Amino acid sequence: MVEKVPMTHEGFTTMHEEVRVMKQEERPRIIRAIEEARAHGDLSENAEYHAAKEAQGWNETRIQEMEDKLSRAEVIDPTKLSGDTVKFGAKLVLIDEDNEAEVKYQIVGDFEADVKKGRISISSPIARALIGKKQGDTVEVNTPGGGRSYEIKKVAWK
Repeated sequence: MVEKVPMTHEGFTTMHEEVRVMKQEERPRIIRAIEEARAHGDLSENAEYHAAKEAQGWNETRIQEMEDKLSRAEVIDPTKLSGDTVKFGAKLVLIDEDNEAEVKYQIVGDFEADVKKGRISISSPIARALIGKKQGDTVEVNTPGGGRSYEIKKVAWK
């Protein structure tokens, strides 16, 4: 069974654009760098050649990984979801019970996660602890920085 990769429409579009850039801009740039390095002669001690070949390998691997995810993408529109149970796409207001600070997160796909923008990955420890919980529930989360306790103040979709 093929495992679906959940993402928002925005994440799908961003990933698709990144693949386009890697194929249409990065790939030709790297090929030119390899050609230039080859023109310098002996490849065994040619650092530019080896660096360009390494960049080519990384770029091609990244393209394959992202195309695989795009082919298995399950695009979810959070604005069409509802309910008071936390699931993918939910916009949450949490109270950190250690310091009473309010934090806001949206649960998104792995590729889209950016904690500085309040977007946490569906596979992160905090998201996994929150999934299935409801407004008013308290969750204990084991994070790399230690255990944390959060109260779910609000679950929203828009």
